[in-house]
Amino acid sequence: MKRSMPLMGALCLLAASGWAGADQVLPAPPELASGYRSGLQPVHASRHMVAAANPLASEAGRAMLRAGGSAIDAAIAMQMVLTLVEPQSSGIGGGAFILYWDGQRVQAFDGREAAPAEVTENLFMQADGSALAFRAAQIGGRAVGVPGVLRALKLAHEQHGKLPWRELFAPAIALARNGFPVSERLHSLVAGDPFIARTPAMARYFLDEHGKPLPVGTRLRNPELAHTFEQIAAQGPEAFYRGAIAEAIVSEVRGHANPGYLSLQDLQHYQAKVREPVCGPYKAWRICGMPPPSSGGVMVLQTLGILEALQRTSPQRDLATLRPLRTSSVAGLEAPPLAVHLVAEAERLAYADRAQYLADSDYVPVPVKALTDPAYLARRATLVGQYSMKRADAGQPQGVDLAQAPDRSPPRISTSHLAAVDDRGQALAMTTSVEAAFGAHLMVKGFVLNNQLTDFSFIPSEHGKPVANRVQPGKRPLSAMAPTLVFSRASGELVVSLGSAGGSQIIGYVNKALIGLLDWQLDPQQAAGLPNFGSRNAGTEVEAGLASPALIRQLAAWGHEVTPMTMTSGTQIIQRSGEGWSGGADPRREGTALGD
Repeated sequence: MKRSMPLMGALCLLAASGWAGADQVLPAPPELASGYRSGLQPVHASRHMVAAANPLASEAGRAMLRAGGSAIDAAIAMQMVLTLVEPQSSGIGGGAFILYWDGQRVQAFDGREAAPAEVTENLFMQADGSALAFRAAQIGGRAVGVPGVLRALKLAHEQHGKLPWRELFAPAIALARNGFPVSERLHSLVAGDPFIARTPAMARYFLDEHGKPLPVGTRLRNPELAHTFEQIAAQGPEAFYRGAIAEAIVSEVRGHANPGYLSLQDLQHYQAKVREPVCGPYKAWRICGMPPPSSGGVMVLQTLGILEALQRTSPQRDLATLRPLRTSSVAGLEAPPLAVHLVAEAERLAYADRAQYLADSDYVPVPVKALTDPAYLARRATLVGQYSMKRADAGQPQGVDLAQAPDRSPPRISTSHLAAVDDRGQALAMTTSVEAAFGAHLMVKGFVLNNQLTDFSFIPSEHGKPVANRVQPGKRPLSAMAPTLVFSRASGELVVSLGSAGGSQIIGYVNKALIGLLDWQLDPQQAAGLPNFGSRNAGTEVEAGLASPALIRQLAAWGHEVTPMTMTSGTQIIQRSGEGWSGGADPRREGTALGD
């Protein structure tokens, strides 16, 4: 399989414009690029399918489905393997959002990390009133939130699991004990991270005796993680949230030179939550996503709702008629300029609302219905013209008071996405994260701890108004993760399970994939591989190395401040295809879809 677009790493171009009105550059992607795999084809299956960001994880998930397991059984096996083979992106030291379709209803399982009870809203503020630099906040214990992924997986398994909990850990335990080959992507991420060498536990694990990253193909064993998995497999999540593992986590967090506030009580009291998904129409489909504290569901519906409203006022702006164009890049296709313009402008409007209104709904009243109301979105659509608005202001839905200041923090989230459909037709979309690449750079009992608290606004208030996404004890930080399920409005049947990794650009990646699948009738592999584009309410971003000069020139002519940049998505897609399923995995990472 040909590999092109060599590692761009730190050469990623950053926008010179600000973030949501602040004088900051756009954040770099949470993970470095490691190439684009050309020539991938969609995978087809008649019974069941999984898709994950690493082939070893996909194999573990398929093994559970072959044993008669459910979609959640497959997801648990995949997450444990990802903890081992993709530690920069996700793991049991982080959190997750899960959308689950049991054939009758969609449930949203919230396993987002929570702030410790001892934190204050000034967690990331310095004595002089300025905010900490991101790296100063990220590295060490300060930003570690209470991990939630195991609680969420267990809660979903209690309702929908078919195989015993213990059996779901077997693939990961075997791989941790026997070892797995260091992949090109893991090697690249380790090589590009200057903080691993400064963290003794991580240096011992990821580097050789000369302090160099382990070569590609090196068999890497993690017996400590195998032992951790064995305890959790036998005792359930309580083995993680109480006892020796919990004590080791707290000791590492509070004993670091940049200490945090996580306590044994925080771990013991953490609970995953079942929330009502955010669902709404888009043309012939019903789209369901995660509610707050994720912004993903709201923002995807806002973007698509604005785009549909544009179509109603002008058929020439119907995305279904703006088909992808052939290019000479390794991707082979790209979105036409007018489609990129319309999507970027719609996303500006959605990101402006995100900064103003979205946060943990247990702490802040979030006007989800008002923000996704078709009449409100139609009003927002009138702001989209022939030329770029460059930066959008937050709207004001009916009955909503602008009582809070916007969040101006540039989020960075290192994530992984996985999808599964089982023999019973139950399906899952799950996005899982440790925040920045390798999280807080604390390694405990064989796994990496998150730095998710940096997803809060560093600045708690502005001009006397509180920021909705400010730090508060027990609160869950706002996220861009957007696991998504799509249904036919006519039949009610599941059509697509998808989502993506990629930090604050996740919403754009999911929007692009949905438009590719639904409007342009691309297959899942084409939709995942389509060059990325979008806007986070600053510059208009296009994927460096894949965006054509013609696209960039036309966008510039329409007033866009175009920034070619690394856009390291990690999209996994499973789509209904006839009587079976078709799957695709993002060519920018090393994942695969597998099925029978």
